[in-house]
Amino acid sequence: MTSLVALGAGIAALTGIGAGIGIGIATGKAAEAISRQPEAESKISKNLLLGAALAEGTAIFGFVVALLIILFLG
Repeated sequence: MTSLVALGAGIAALTGIGAGIGIGIATGKAAEAISRQPEAESKISKNLLLGAALAEGTAIFGFVVALLIILFLG
């Protein structure tokens, strides 16, 4: 049973990979957009920070779920 708990916690912790990929793609696109339209830098940066915060929130939620799985089912 403990191996299934570890597997579940590992799967829950995989949300960090998706968040990292999402933030990387968003940052690359934002840098590209700023290089094309430098006058819109403030609007692009605001949207980038909001998106990065939402993606990071997803990763933290997955981490918390993984910890809860380990603590309460392990």
